[in-house]
Amino acid sequence: MTDTTTPAATDEPVDPVDRVLARAESRSGVRVFGAAQALQDESTVAYGDTDGDQWDREERAALRRVPGLSTELEDVTEVEYRQLRLENVVLVGVYPQGSTEDAENSLRELAALAETAGAVVLDGVLQRRPHPDPATYIGRGKAAELRDLVVAVGADTVIADTELAPSQRRALEDVVKVKVIDRTTVILDIFSQHAKSREGKAQVELAQLEYLLPRLRGWGDSMSRQAGGQVGAGGAGMGSRGPGETKIELDRRRIRTRMAMLRRQIRDFKPAREAKRAERKRNTIPSVAIAGYTNAGKSSLLNKLTSAGVLVENALFATLDATVRRAQAADGRVYTLTDTVGFVRNLPHQLVEAFRSTLEEVGDADVIVHVVDGSHPDPAAQLATVRDVMGDVGARSTNEIVVFNKADLIDADTRLVLRGLEPKAHFVSSRTGEGIVELRATIEDALPLPAVEVHALVPYDRGDLVSAVHESGHILSTRHEEGGTAVHAHVSERLAAELAPYAR
Repeated sequence: MTDTTTPAATDEPVDPVDRVLARAESRSGVRVFGAAQALQDESTVAYGDTDGDQWDREERAALRRVPGLSTELEDVTEVEYRQLRLENVVLVGVYPQGSTEDAENSLRELAALAETAGAVVLDGVLQRRPHPDPATYIGRGKAAELRDLVVAVGADTVIADTELAPSQRRALEDVVKVKVIDRTTVILDIFSQHAKSREGKAQVELAQLEYLLPRLRGWGDSMSRQAGGQVGAGGAGMGSRGPGETKIELDRRRIRTRMAMLRRQIRDFKPAREAKRAERKRNTIPSVAIAGYTNAGKSSLLNKLTSAGVLVENALFATLDATVRRAQAADGRVYTLTDTVGFVRNLPHQLVEAFRSTLEEVGDADVIVHVVDGSHPDPAAQLATVRDVMGDVGARSTNEIVVFNKADLIDADTRLVLRGLEPKAHFVSSRTGEGIVELRATIEDALPLPAVEVHALVPYDRGDLVSAVHESGHILSTRHEEGGTAVHAHVSERLAAELAPYAR
């Protein structure tokens, strides 16, 4: 007879949970607990030497990129919130009636700026109108034509030949559906690439933040409010229900804090530079600053005059940090030559303010060698641009020597035109050495004479004084006599005091 005793009829009571689990196992044949059968049951287990397809370790550790998911051309967001990446660009400019040639030169210069920043210029267009459109810079109809051009050439960036207002850039981006930046952004990007020293990097970052601050904007969740105090909406009590800061306000506050710190850093660099300059002035060492338009050949000229070995590159703003080199005149006097940062038309005022400490080298110089690219299609504009910036740093009254560089690329007719533009200018070539000797002689003649004229008979055992006169003074005559060396020279007040006991 079959035993039909049920668990309920046994002497030992059975837990109800165990009874339910036993019934579930009897129906499904799968254990619910104890063997992780929720992931895999016996019917799906593969026995043998392999446990399925083996994936290469690098493929398992890497993320595979799925092509065609980028929305950069359709979903344009704020440019400054991501790294500036210039690739294929189209240039656009607006000019009033009658200045076609000047507008074309400006657009060619913008093309050179874009190439220096690492872009490939595909096309450039100009529109003639009395004033730029306040909404889209070129007008909505022309913006639609620009969009068609961008699509046709496959560009991913549009560069405007001016400084766009934030609203203009957003409106133009909405029409052309690609990233839109302006001339100022390109120049700031070049400066950021070429800054090498701590001071140069701090100056560039300060200029970038000054440009970015009024152009911040938020979108999506970034405009959500942060609760004031603890949690404003969470019933934290009195004093905690304020609106707090928006994300954009928080960003602005952080930028202002960073700008204040950078200004302090730049001020901290100033004493060391002033100490070196004061030492040169104390020793009455004249200073000559080489200023001029960007890529005019200032660094090449410095190398030719002093064998300085400064970086020379066919690029705009290759030199950002002032480089000071020692030079010696034919009469033995020592003076300094300083290579400075180049200028450009429509130089962003943020850079002028940030690099004011570097431009002080131009303002404090005794002589300015103004280098102009003689082969440039519009040298008069280069002269005017550089002189405007020189006026901003207080160097308008400084003795100026105009030099037309790259004379090997200038024909006779062009020389005649340039001579009419600046009758006293020098024509030199840093490549061939043409005119370098004459330029050096002109610089030495323009150096200021020391303040005091002395006649002294220096004993032969004070040869150090004679050497100092040769190095820092301007010697008119020397004669060896029985009691010593008779010196007639212009010297500094400090050196004149040392020569006073031997005055004649």
